[in-house]
Amino acid sequence: MTTIGIIGAGRIGSQLARKAVELGYDVVISNSRGPETLADLAAELGPKARTATAAEAAAAGDFAIVTVPLKAIPDVPVEPLAGKIVLDTNNYYWERDGHFPALDAGEATTSGLLQEHLPQSKVAKAFNHILFSQITTDGTPAGTPDRRALATASDYPDAAELVARLYDEFGFDTVNVGPLSESWRVERDRPAYVVRLTAAELTENLAKAPRTI
Repeated sequence: MTTIGIIGAGRIGSQLARKAVELGYDVVISNSRGPETLADLAAELGPKARTATAAEAAAAGDFAIVTVPLKAIPDVPVEPLAGKIVLDTNNYYWERDGHFPALDAGEATTSGLLQEHLPQSKVAKAFNHILFSQITTDGTPAGTPDRRALATASDYPDAAELVARLYDEFGFDTVNVGPLSESWRVERDRPAYVVRLTAAELTENLAKAPRTI
């Protein structure tokens, strides 16, 4: 099975690790405080997971998930992620991260900022508009009536396709928003944010999204 490097072991990162291990993936997970601070999580996850530094997690993963606060993007290792698909779960919380004028003005997106930081990687938006607890509880088999859908966006078709495969394994349908420049449609305070929606409903709510809040 594939190894997933997870950079960020907060609520989303830890929950993604739990589901990935359940599905049979190997996981290498890191945080900003050092591998030794993740001993309890490692014990919970079992032999399919290990803790590491961010650079080690980035290097170990066949693909990576970056799930850190927006203000921590400059700390994401660049070289170990070169040539790899990187899933970005970020949202813009100015109360936590401070104001980013380009985001306030609707001139940039959070995933676009990560793509700028990782110019040799293929960034895709993923898992940003679902409550962390629902990552392991809301998934259902393909074809289930009213199956929940999640959105992705990427400038690279293979990155968006990887997200769609992962979503399906986790139990969700996919709506592809298009390029990263459109990823704002699924971010905080917009109609699709942390609301349980089918693919048709998600598509409708994405179209309603205002560019600035």
